[in-house]
Amino acid sequence: MPTPYADAVARYAETDRARVYVPGHAADPDAAPALTEWFGPELLRRDVPPLLGGIDKGPGNPLAESLALAARAWNARRTWFLTNGASQGNRIAALALGAYRDADAPVVGQRSAHSSFIDGVILAGLAPRFVAPAIDPHLGINHGVSPDALRAALAGVDRPKGVYLISPSYFGAVADVAALADVAHEAGAPLIVDAAWGAHFGFHPDLPENPLRLGADLVISSTHKLGGSLTQSAMLHLADGPYADELEPLVERAFMLTQSTSASSLLLASLDLARETLETGRDRIAASIAAADRLRDEIRARGRFAVVSDGFGEFDDIVDADPLRVSIDVARGGLHGHTVRERLEREGISFEISTDSAVVAVLGAGVVPDVDRIVEALHAFAPESSGDGVSAIEAAVALPAPGPLAMLPRAAFLAQGDAVPVADAIGRVSTDALAAYPPGIPNVLPGEVITAEVVAFLQRIAATPGGYVRGAVDPSLATLRVVRDADAVDRPPVCLSAGRAA
Repeated sequence: MPTPYADAVARYAETDRARVYVPGHAADPDAAPALTEWFGPELLRRDVPPLLGGIDKGPGNPLAESLALAARAWNARRTWFLTNGASQGNRIAALALGAYRDADAPVVGQRSAHSSFIDGVILAGLAPRFVAPAIDPHLGINHGVSPDALRAALAGVDRPKGVYLISPSYFGAVADVAALADVAHEAGAPLIVDAAWGAHFGFHPDLPENPLRLGADLVISSTHKLGGSLTQSAMLHLADGPYADELEPLVERAFMLTQSTSASSLLLASLDLARETLETGRDRIAASIAAADRLRDEIRARGRFAVVSDGFGEFDDIVDADPLRVSIDVARGGLHGHTVRERLEREGISFEISTDSAVVAVLGAGVVPDVDRIVEALHAFAPESSGDGVSAIEAAVALPAPGPLAMLPRAAFLAQGDAVPVADAIGRVSTDALAAYPPGIPNVLPGEVITAEVVAFLQRIAATPGGYVRGAVDPSLATLRVVRDADAVDRPPVCLSAGRAA
């Protein structure tokens, strides 16, 4: 199968030429000895600048051919190659929505949206409304949004700019994208799906379907995560759906605003090659699925730990699971997830993430790890606790309702702010996004009023083993940053003591 852009870069690198342009290493081993020693001369020769005839310049150029092949592979009307990750795709989606429809029309988004989408909300000046995902209180993780929850969130919203949801989750939970698309479209809104962890979907019959084929209108794909391209490379796909004519020029403008004018040829080529590898890799993907299945089977057979996805049936928002994600509940076996991950890292076994209760293995499409080594290493750890499966944070992750949105996130983020004692912050408007981990859902966004209940929750999570608050100007939470000149908000009586608010 052809890889037009990657092939064109390779041919260009093979020609004998005097390079007197950027990048400054000029593929000259004498000019860049350290780079040459570390990367090798071939990689330097393939590190070429943009706007070269026969590569990415002129009608029908190889880069355009590669983009068309990617669009076909993912069933898209149009695909963009991104060199700043899926984070760039999230910002593009938000900026495109910012120019779509009335300026004051809201965007309905999943409350557990990636921070890059919140960045986009700020940059675009969007007015967000949120729908909460399901939460597993034992493991301290969040999943997806059910169609009923989305329908309730859209009730009374007149012509929203769009709906932004996540599928699959970090832990491999797959939402009912087809039904969610129907709900969004009934409300007259395009559905944007952050499928950062699902670039491989649809390339094997045992994998979940690609969201574009299920009715999503714009899909963010972090191709490097499980699709096999280089780190920081991603794709953005526009479906040929009812909103495509209006969205395409807006997405293109946002892409031009966010993409580097010196996009890395190495990252772009890796996207071209990853697409070809996925399209021709059915047997390799099958081997990865088999390895993941065996890892789950070994965990189940030994009985000490549990497989997280075995409990997905308890959540009405989950309709499928990514077989290449193996999440393991180690709390059931008397271990703490963060400790397990750190100790295994020292032993040469690297898991993707951990929570207080679990560790997550991610198998890239085509990767077959040493299952026996992983299983034996996990079971070699002596228990640290009773192993009754009760997490230290289980009672703490019932999320408090966020405070009301008093200012648009953009206005609050750009406003003059002051760090004030936490007691004085209650009832004030936050300049920052604050998210307690676990479960990692933003509890406060710029422009929202800080409430006593939210402060108590943040302090409680920060005090648990492995817990922390992302975005806090002060990790101890003694102070929070608030908008200096925001209108006063009625402030309830507050008494803070021993990390709690009342």
